[in-house]
Amino acid sequence: MRGSIIEAVGTIVAEPEDTVIDVTGRYLMPGFIDAHSHADAAVFSTDVQRGLLRQGVTTVIAGQDGVSYAPGDGAYATEYFGALNGRHPTYGGGGVAELLASYDEATPVNVGYLVPAGTVRHEIRGYSPGSSTPAEIAAMCELVAAGLEEGALGLSTGLDYVPNIHADTAELTALCRPVAAAGAIYVTHMRGGYEDDSRIGIDEASEIALATGVSVHVSHYHGPSDLLIDLADGMASRGIDMSFDAYPYRRGCTLLAMPLLPPSLLSGPRAELVTTLRDPAVRANLLNDWFPSLDANPKMGPEWPDNLTLAHIAAPEYEWAHGLTVRAAASRVARDPASFTLELLAASSLEVSAVMKVLHQRPYDDLAKLFMHSSHVAGSDGIYLGAHPHPRAWGTFAKYLRLFTRERRDYNWAEAAVHLSGRAAQRFCLSDRGRLWPGYAADVAVVDPALVSDEADYDAPRTDAIGIDAVFVGGQQVLAGGQLTGATSGRGLRRSAPVK
Repeated sequence: MRGSIIEAVGTIVAEPEDTVIDVTGRYLMPGFIDAHSHADAAVFSTDVQRGLLRQGVTTVIAGQDGVSYAPGDGAYATEYFGALNGRHPTYGGGGVAELLASYDEATPVNVGYLVPAGTVRHEIRGYSPGSSTPAEIAAMCELVAAGLEEGALGLSTGLDYVPNIHADTAELTALCRPVAAAGAIYVTHMRGGYEDDSRIGIDEASEIALATGVSVHVSHYHGPSDLLIDLADGMASRGIDMSFDAYPYRRGCTLLAMPLLPPSLLSGPRAELVTTLRDPAVRANLLNDWFPSLDANPKMGPEWPDNLTLAHIAAPEYEWAHGLTVRAAASRVARDPASFTLELLAASSLEVSAVMKVLHQRPYDDLAKLFMHSSHVAGSDGIYLGAHPHPRAWGTFAKYLRLFTRERRDYNWAEAAVHLSGRAAQRFCLSDRGRLWPGYAADVAVVDPALVSDEADYDAPRTDAIGIDAVFVGGQQVLAGGQLTGATSGRGLRRSAPVK
């Protein structure tokens, strides 16, 4: 490595001024790229930086699920995704250029960014439901085009989140036209709930791709592997350029309000929603009509209070509830789960997240089929806020190396480099990353293949991985002996042209 670039690969005679590091018995791998991350603000925290680097992650792709800070002043994202992304410490408004600049030499980890379509819609229409007018869509397209011009890697949607949930296919198609024109990528948290209903979201994404020619990437693709593979192959057979990310865990994490409240109650500023939740008539309707319907919902069932573990709670008076299931927390204060949930959400201004145990957890054999697909890239969907977050934030990439590479041997080590780095670099137009090759950025993870392991679990989710003690970003050593060196060579990554 010379400066920030890999200068040569092979047998190299050291010169007197060179620094030589002995990595005998370990592998050099291209720094891993987390294709789906909520470290938009958390990346400035040293515990998060160390947690990422101890997994070999040198780049995160932020701006996910249609919600993040730019364009605009960041207020909507801070309020709505407070339990997922948190508050950016320095960004005070502007656009993608200003946000990307906030990462330059301010963190040891690189950050790529997607223009978030929900934020774009909120800038033009606020929380208003319904179809957008042609003039409004034109204004949204201008914001998307500006973000791409300033270096964004593509466009993201979160079609279960407000207000993006209100955007129809025609609106999304229009927003994807400047994305296709720029050669960027459309990244979607699909509509329809995934799992057995994944075809709903894939059909919509396919319609958009066929109308615009845009490349499609599906976020946190989860469901029956045979179905998901069939859908992915079906898109390819129609000429659609498609990829997806997935994480190697069988539980999810979400805003607590999303699965537990009617969508109609989630549109609007938080202060208004809290007032609504405190209304005795609204509470009575929810307790008498809505919550009983969750028991009959095949995706929730009567076990929902036992399957939701509280991860992040904004209200300090409920600090004690972190890491407890909803039922266990409710029992501590002698309340039923539904009433306790409404009180918790109101006290926290809805800023609550939860780890969710799904009703039918798939075996690793089933997950491995999906992970081995040629369109797969690794993404953690990592959420770093809260006293008891999902362990995927601290363990995803190490778990891929331990379980699916060393133990199960679904990947060999070269294939792992492709799934954890190389293919993501190609998909997100980071064409000078993802390989150890002359002319490429010197982002390098030093991996002990016999030791690398995820240590984080559902009981201790903030535990650093082991087996990756040295990492370089931009040619500077940012992790040595498993600890941060203090170097901040990361930057906001702008979409690039292919390296020749």
